[in-house]
Amino acid sequence: MYQERLKIDWITVGIWAFLMLFGWLNIYASTYSAETATVFNLKTFHGKQLLWMAGAVVIAVVIVLSEPRVFSNGAYIIYGVVLALLVVTLFIAVTSHGGKSWINLGFFRFQPSEFAKFATALALAKYMSAIDVEWRQTRTKLVCLAIVGIPAALVFLQHDTGSALVFLAFVLPLYREGLSGGILVVGVAAIALFVLALMVNKYILVGALVALALLYLFVWLNKRGSRDYWRAAGIVVACTMFIFSVDFVFNHVLESHQSERINVLLGKSEDMQGAAYNVNQSKIAIGSGGLIGKGFLRGTLTKADFVPEQHTDFIFCTVGEEWGWIGCVLLLLAYNWLLQRLVTMAERQRSTFARFYGYCVASIIFLHLFVNVGMVIGLVPVIGIPLPFFSYGGSSMLAFTILLFIFIRQDASKNQLL
Repeated sequence: MYQERLKIDWITVGIWAFLMLFGWLNIYASTYSAETATVFNLKTFHGKQLLWMAGAVVIAVVIVLSEPRVFSNGAYIIYGVVLALLVVTLFIAVTSHGGKSWINLGFFRFQPSEFAKFATALALAKYMSAIDVEWRQTRTKLVCLAIVGIPAALVFLQHDTGSALVFLAFVLPLYREGLSGGILVVGVAAIALFVLALMVNKYILVGALVALALLYLFVWLNKRGSRDYWRAAGIVVACTMFIFSVDFVFNHVLESHQSERINVLLGKSEDMQGAAYNVNQSKIAIGSGGLIGKGFLRGTLTKADFVPEQHTDFIFCTVGEEWGWIGCVLLLLAYNWLLQRLVTMAERQRSTFARFYGYCVASIIFLHLFVNVGMVIGLVPVIGIPLPFFSYGGSSMLAFTILLFIFIRQDASKNQLL
């Protein structure tokens, strides 16, 4: 029987359940007060999170019991529906924290950009599993760019820069499938140039680039007997144009609060009561926890509400204060175990669709983890994205559960070619 061959990866399911439950404990702690101590009070954040967790469990069961081909066959339809929702959001969304990415249904507000991640992963996996896809063809690169770029642009237009940046995660699975490593090098170089252009005099920076180009031409290329002057000149010109466009992007494309957060991260601003306040208070809370933490519900900074958005984007500092260094390490090890499981599961797939989708799942979760923890401890700018399965939020919880369990369902039937 087909059902007898269905093998769920219960280790991955167990990690998912642990992250949800541990996250709920920290949401409860970060919003705790004597008046709202009741666990099932649906007017509280922890009460609502229990509802989202129950919904996530129902969704997980439905996905596991469904036919796996539903997701590969319906990938483009799901992608199209989510794109339509993103377009509708631009016109009817309510404004929240400076962005317009939430649709209010009265009894429930949801964020289509969260669901766009798994929809894009499905569409990209569907395209990459086609027989005639080859990286040597320009068409392949353009189609992949369109599949990822269209939802990313729509999310960016909603002033949700954090969620838009998450779409960069799709570069990693594309690299796994054969995308040139030069693309990654160009991306890293662009980020480095952007930062240097904000910190160093632009004419000095261009002069340094010219010097490096000349060194490359007359030392390295001479040894190889090559005279690739035009390529070197083109790279210098492109880099120069990029450097002098940084100010325009920084001042006119990014929101003012985003620019200020970057200035704080680079040490160009010391606004401890403004852009740097959240991060400064978060680091104090984490540091105050010490090795073993102050204990559950005993976080003094948490109780005094010193860290804004502590139940959502800054939930990690609650872990640091109440559970200490040990709690932080335990949480990071759980995420690391989950990512290792996902990569292992992806490599054992027989179908390109399931393998590629698995790498998309791992990459999205990794980028969320890296950016969220990084911004809480002051390593990256504050861009406001949740910790997967851990932060408060219905859209985030349901979307990440769908993202993960579609892959768990694909893995359960890996002996079938989808």
